[in-house]
Amino acid sequence: MSATEEAKQLLSDYDGPAIHIMEVCGTHTHEIFKDGIRQLLSPKINLISGPGCPVCVTPADFIDEAVMLALEKNCTITTFGDLVRVPGSEKSLADARAGGAKVKVVYAPSDAVDYAKKHPDEDVVFLSVGFETTVPSECLTVQQAVEQGIKNFSLLTANKTMPGAYLAMREATDAFLYPGHVHAIIGTSLCEKLRDEYGISGVCAGFTPSELLIALALEVRGLSKGKPFFINAYPRVVTHEGSPKAVELIHKYLKPVDAVWRGIGEIKGSGLALRDEYADFDARKKYSLPHITGRDNPACRCGEVLQGRCTSKDCPLFGKACTPEHPAGACMVSSEGACSAYYLYGRGF
Repeated sequence: MSATEEAKQLLSDYDGPAIHIMEVCGTHTHEIFKDGIRQLLSPKINLISGPGCPVCVTPADFIDEAVMLALEKNCTITTFGDLVRVPGSEKSLADARAGGAKVKVVYAPSDAVDYAKKHPDEDVVFLSVGFETTVPSECLTVQQAVEQGIKNFSLLTANKTMPGAYLAMREATDAFLYPGHVHAIIGTSLCEKLRDEYGISGVCAGFTPSELLIALALEVRGLSKGKPFFINAYPRVVTHEGSPKAVELIHKYLKPVDAVWRGIGEIKGSGLALRDEYADFDARKKYSLPHITGRDNPACRCGEVLQGRCTSKDCPLFGKACTPEHPAGACMVSSEGACSAYYLYGRGF
């Protein structure tokens, strides 16, 4: 019997105490649904979709800031496509674009700085949203702008880092399914520290069906032993040291700041902002943005979904007033969002 078949059997036959595993990564959530892995699991194994989608945990006030830059400061907003339809307090960027604002979808951060270079008469802002995986490429845009003397480019940052989120969510789960791409950057030393200092267990997983099945089986085996554990089940990509050059790049351009996560609240030191020496590329400072307190749709339960306090199906808007075509919340908008995954693959659960 192959390792994958053994994992399937263990996961389907498990009959011990109920266990809860949080897949932190939105890509893991989608792949687990799409690959039919949830259907294989024993009823005693409960998967929780956590705050691992950067678009989903970005609060409404960030969208409000972007809308203000577009409509009141006449900036050209460059962004990945998911953010365009995320609701702000009153408007999304799609609404702003319909009102005449310039909102351009790009496929890489470098596209945004290239656009700024080709359009020197426009003030171009890139919406820098993401975890450790994408942050280095966003830092490179500042490096490129500095080297090429591009003055009409800046970042509106909402980048976040995972260590604080793991600590904030540790009471919601028995173990984490750690995101392989994040730990390819930051390495596994953090996971070992969480195990040794806080008793937090987890497995670092890849993204293929086989890798996910084996990682989940390792979670079940580890939890059955009753002691904190960490296993790197993605060693072909993730190493103990991660990518020192990428981490060095992040530290060169960005500094830790407190950050608000949708549904979770403020997590100390979990955000990243441009260092003072790069203030000319900080859109908040460059355009003197006021402090904004955003408001979410009170009927939307995205915040509770991100905390693992409910599933998408528990939200009264899900599949009715909130669909991928007409989303009411960020978790339905994002291609990595839990509500999107439930809608596409999991409505039979």
